[in-house]
Amino acid sequence: MEHKMSAEEIVGQMLSKDAFSNWLGIEVLEIAPGFSRIRMVVRPEMVNGFGIGHGGISFSFADSAFAFASNSRGQHAVSIDTAINHLAPVQVGDVLIATAKEEHLGRRLGHYKVEVRREAEELVALFKGIVYRKDQNWGTTERD
Repeated sequence: MEHKMSAEEIVGQMLSKDAFSNWLGIEVLEIAPGFSRIRMVVRPEMVNGFGIGHGGISFSFADSAFAFASNSRGQHAVSIDTAINHLAPVQVGDVLIATAKEEHLGRRLGHYKVEVRREAEELVALFKGIVYRKDQNWGTTERD
């Protein structure tokens, strides 16, 4: 049986099963088809040996925004290529906002750009990703 899920329902279901995004402390601010905006706070356990935010933290944060935006139209989407540019270091206590926007949507591929900013609007990272759009839709009872 198939139920057409809203973007909010899809992201809520994704987040409920995503232990890592929950560990990051991600808060969903806004979801729309092909778009997401999320928030997190950098904690002491997220820093590297230089005492700044580990690159994997900002990558994972951006990757979550990418996942939410690319799945928000209802079709299962999985990443096939991602890249990030770290533009400024992040510190413990920084409030980060990631905004993911769909740049191109095709039948099988989708391209997304994610900007990660400090709450004060300073750009700290740029992330780009491509997803493969599967035949399965959110709300179906079939398994991948």
